[in-house]
Amino acid sequence: QLQLVESGGGLVQPGGSLTLSCTAPSSTLYYYAIGWFRQAPGKEREGISCISVGGDSAEYRDSVRGRFTSSRDNAKNTVYLQMNSLRPEDTAKYYCAAAAYCSGSYSVDEYDWWGQGTQVTVSS
Repeated sequence: QLQLVESGGGLVQPGGSLTLSCTAPSSTLYYYAIGWFRQAPGKEREGISCISVGGDSAEYRDSVRGRFTSSRDNAKNTVYLQMNSLRPEDTAKYYCAAAAYCSGSYSVDEYDWWGQGTQVTVSS
């Protein structure tokens, strides 16, 4: 059982930045690819990024590419999502999830473990 915990969400103005963190307090993330998903009210959950097990590659959905960066620090057992140039349409609850590898499809079925999410609100 892998329990994931997200943190770092909050209220930010348009154009601002936030860094989300994903950790596993009782386990190690070392062997997992970590995806980031978000879900806005009334919308389906969408995958926006996935970082490989070793952290040497990351994938991004077009809507966040160039603004969001995923990284991982295996020594700290933490994966990060740096979010810059935030827009009101980025408002959502953000989740991290663990999978065996990044497939590029962002199918929720490929991710076996999920965190509870952290809210990001972009508003002036």
